[in-house]
Amino acid sequence: MLSLESQLDRRNAADRRGRGRRVEELSAAIEHNQVEILFQPQFASSDGALIGAEALSRWNHPQLGKIGAEALFDIAERAGRARDLTRHIAGRALVVAAAWPEPLALSLNVTASDLAAPDFADTISEALSAARFAPERLTLEITEQALVSDLDRSAAQLERLAARGIGIALDDFGAGFCNFHYLKRLPLHLLKLDRSMIEGIADDERDLAVLRGILAMARALRLTVVAEGIETEDQRATITREGCEKWQGFLGGAPMTADEFALIALR
Repeated sequence: MLSLESQLDRRNAADRRGRGRRVEELSAAIEHNQVEILFQPQFASSDGALIGAEALSRWNHPQLGKIGAEALFDIAERAGRARDLTRHIAGRALVVAAAWPEPLALSLNVTASDLAAPDFADTISEALSAARFAPERLTLEITEQALVSDLDRSAAQLERLAARGIGIALDDFGAGFCNFHYLKRLPLHLLKLDRSMIEGIADDERDLAVLRGILAMARALRLTVVAEGIETEDQRATITREGCEKWQGFLGGAPMTADEFALIALR
């Protein structure tokens, strides 16, 4: 019988082989356009009008099934392909969005690897030009986790992008440490509230008070607020009443294919 240590060594070796296979498979998936791009609709709170969509990625793995964006980018980071994956998603999503009627906008997620690349701003500009998509219709969403490694470098990259007319959003606000220095240091246009900031606002006074405080701060900083994770009509009515300008969530639509989004965009 194998010792516990030997069993663990074998298991770790198998895990490493499994990760190695997924890295190779992901590289092939990127090369052969097998990573699916989905679009989650975004709406104006004032009148419920469709205003755009956030592009999300999903890998339909033949053995493991659907691998969501977070796990997908984790694999890409280990493979050293995170920048390639972002470039792949951005290029394809912009081509799709270029067919939408104006002024529907597109939101794309940005990783730490993206911000670490000296040519990232140029890469985005080139993708915009290739798709003939106006910079003013694009928003890049950045999380706290992508900023922590080098805030000065991240700020410089985002300044270059903002100067070209691209919107900058701080994503998942409220999910992490919420370093308010980011609000002072970065050229932000939007705050995207994490779903954890939304869940109890319709029936919990404390949650509602937190939302009101965030919205008051955002107004003082002239930031547009987008609420994520809106799942009920009560939540939508509450964020509208309190002055949150935009929202997305299952109430308005789950992430959908480009063709499905086109059906509602072209109505």
